[in-house]
Amino acid sequence: MANCIFCKIIAGEIPASKVYEDEEILAFLDISQVTPGHTLVVPKKHFRNMLEMNSKAASQLFARIPDIARKVMKATGARGMNIINNNEEIAGQSVFHTHVHLAPRYTENDDLKLTFVAHEPNFPALAELAEKISKA
Repeated sequence: MANCIFCKIIAGEIPASKVYEDEEILAFLDISQVTPGHTLVVPKKHFRNMLEMNSKAASQLFARIPDIARKVMKATGARGMNIINNNEEIAGQSVFHTHVHLAPRYTENDDLKLTFVAHEPNFPALAELAEKISKA
């Protein structure tokens, strides 16, 4: 895709600090480095995001993630890892080429903040939603 920054990185038109590459996948350090070692894993074929991918392409992408994540953790000494994928702008996607963030975690006070709010379960509403999703 002509205006896609990740396609330009894949084509070698823009430099990147590569940590892994094969025929299908490229992994490189994110220039923003939310935490040291913050890595992006991308398919070489352009897809807008995960929602556009077929199962074969998604399988190729996710088959590499555990090994790349372990290498990042080993090299950085991280104690944990957030593996994040954002789909569409409302969910935080800012580059519209499928990518998975590997964000090493060092302490509870590092620069990545994720907050989940627990709610009391409404089991009838959950059952209704589950049925709706399963029929979609």
